Amino acid sequence: MAADPLTAAIDAGTPLVVLSPHLDDAVLSCGGLMSHAAGRTKVRVVTFFTEAGAPPYTLSGRRYLRQVGQPDAELLYRDRRAEDREVLERLGVDWRHLGLSDCLFRRKPGASGGRAGCLRRVLPESWYVYPTYRLHISTGRISRHDSDTLSRVRASLEQLAAPPHTVLLAPSGVGGHVDHVLVRTAAELSGRTVVYYSDFPYNQQHRLDLDFVERNALVEVEWSRQLAPKVELVRGYRSQADALFPGGVIPVVPEVYLLADGDRVSHGPAGGAR
Repeated sequence: MAADPLTAAIDAGTPLVVLSPHLDDAVLSCGGLMSHAAGRTKVRVVTFFTEAGAPPYTLSGRRYLRQVGQPDAELLYRDRRAEDREVLERLGVDWRHLGLSDCLFRRKPGASGGRAGCLRRVLPESWYVYPTYRLHISTGRISRHDSDTLSRVRASLEQLAAPPHTVLLAPSGVGGHVDHVLVRTAAELSGRTVVYYSDFPYNQQHRLDLDFVERNALVEVEWSRQLAPKVELVRGYRSQADALFPGGVIPVVPEVYLLADGDRVSHGPAGGAR
């Protein structure tokens, strides 16, 4: 394992930036690797979709809020941001919340009051970019109403990737959640060398997008270290853990990373380790 280019780059002190769609995805998918990297180099987790919104919510949004036991989405996301800070600071990595709205609560540009506003209070789905989970959010298709969000994600990524010798980790979009696909798409379009992670726990039920793997000529690398301590990190996301793992058992499975076949992750200066 130590010979693979991702591990070699981290052990050489190359800074690591983990692109996390939501307030738990980085630890869920990369907690073991980050635990290893935190003692060797600078690690930063950048989370894109960290805000909710005011009601009225869609039926899918209300179902999610019932599932986690918090009827107020804005209060829930305040708690989620606090959980994320607590877990990442315990892990010893930097964090940044970019303040974009989660797709469950993302409204179409220009949605406002008037007669249309009254209708949307009765049928809020017409107000939202992704009105249902099954037919919109989990399809992996970016809505035409969401082009501004993609532009903002791309612009943020360009800033994050500006320093040389940075390893970028991005979601591979397993399961087709549109927020994961947005971040993956921005990473693909960046022109940077990107290491993609397999999205846990979605990857316990879904397979990788083979078209995505083939067009980027990706090969898998498994990471099996620091997995037991990762379980306690995941439990730190108290508002989400029970909903994600209803039986209370968090599977201890290797993390999976995808690197371009034949590429080498560039190493930073040896003095970059901390």
